[in-house]
Amino acid sequence: MKWPTHGSNPTYLYHASGVKTPDRIIDFSVNTNPFGPPAIIKEKWPSWFQAITDYPDPNVTKLHHLISRKVGVSENQILIGNGAAELIQIIGQWLRGKKVLIIQPAFYEYEQACRAYDCQIDYFGLTEGDWSLPLQEIGPLLKAYDAVFLCTPNNPTGVVFERKDIIQLIDQCHAHACTLIIDEAFYDFADDTTSYSKYVTNESNIILLRSLTKMYAVAGLRIGYMLASEAIIKQLAKFKPHWSVNALAMLAAETGLLDDPFVQMTRKKIHENRNEIFEFLNLYQYEYSPSKVNFYLLKDPRLQDQKPLLEFLLQKGIVLRHTYNFPSLEGRWLRVAIKKKEENAILLEALRQWRNQP
Repeated sequence: MKWPTHGSNPTYLYHASGVKTPDRIIDFSVNTNPFGPPAIIKEKWPSWFQAITDYPDPNVTKLHHLISRKVGVSENQILIGNGAAELIQIIGQWLRGKKVLIIQPAFYEYEQACRAYDCQIDYFGLTEGDWSLPLQEIGPLLKAYDAVFLCTPNNPTGVVFERKDIIQLIDQCHAHACTLIIDEAFYDFADDTTSYSKYVTNESNIILLRSLTKMYAVAGLRIGYMLASEAIIKQLAKFKPHWSVNALAMLAAETGLLDDPFVQMTRKKIHENRNEIFEFLNLYQYEYSPSKVNFYLLKDPRLQDQKPLLEFLLQKGIVLRHTYNFPSLEGRWLRVAIKKKEENAILLEALRQWRNQP
């Protein structure tokens, strides 16, 4: 069976599973903001129509200024791309033929991009249920690698790694001249939004990846950025095509980044909804990852492979994210997005029915 490699592909998932597609679907496999884009983007959208008649700014100048002020790094330490996916591909090109370690579970596209450019890839799998970084085991390995990929808040677990552990990993990578690529695509959903941007200096070997499509729910527009030293950004920029960021994406990002109340509202509601969901899961004896963001891992501990639960929910029009293409999970968990209360209630009722089956 060929499973889709991403969430947000319900048609492909129904086809792969052989389950008939119901009339109504709720897609819990997509983990963008469940409350949609900020209202200001919707209000301004009609006025942006004229932007499509000309080529966009190839240097994305205005957005560089805004990110620089907001994050506190030089504009020369920023590279903006067509979503984090393009930036990951650029990193893969830059690492062509190098040795790469991916701390798993992790976003599938790290591996996909690195394999496309003949990197030698190894995995380090975290212990299920604990999900912490065992630096005493990871540290000695670093001297053998040119780069390490780490996702925090982690996709798919939603776990935020201990800050002291990340700082220690930064130091260890620096000591071994190993580039540390930290994917912070979901950092602005976390209760503690402290980033590692202050560790990005012109002497550092850190690359931070950020998405602007998750929080602002503009995944169809595709925009993200990375932070690194000026030297690394200069090298990576050589691989980026002109006009890869479209004018509408720029306008949406510029507008969304100024809407701090929207971000605060999102975090508050996600926090409340997540607590309610976890209370239910405890009551009905499901296992879940201790997520701090807008998605989590779920499993029925009676099942080694969660396929029966996945298909039961698909029949009810509830789409979760499989984990068959996460090397350290391989179907033992399902990833679930946190949505609005009424949608979460439909999922929880289905999970109650699953548990109460004869």
